[in-house]
Amino acid sequence: MLPKTSRLQKEKDINKVFKKGKRFKEDFLILKTLKNDLNKIRFGFIVSQKISKKASIRNKIKRRLSELIRIKLKLQTLIKNSDNLLIAAPGLETKDFWEIEEMINKLFKKAGIIK
Repeated sequence: MLPKTSRLQKEKDINKVFKKGKRFKEDFLILKTLKNDLNKIRFGFIVSQKISKKASIRNKIKRRLSELIRIKLKLQTLIKNSDNLLIAAPGLETKDFWEIEEMINKLFKKAGIIK
């Protein structure tokens, strides 16, 4: 689980990133990113019912995304000062952990978040 300081929790923050953030897409994953004035990087996850009607599958995807981000934060490979939303697209539920990791790495390189 991500530490509280690394999570986008308030609805107004999520909406701000969703509306004003730059969009990057890789296969079944979309990244919206927006600079912030805090000296930290924060993440939020959106997995809609278009992915699956079952909450257990949607939660499994959120746990995988969260774990991948937690590992990247621990390795300190991410550049600070941004709010980010990872949005899952239909088809992501069929991918395994390592395929999702590759997608995230490509997305972060496109967005310039990774060092």
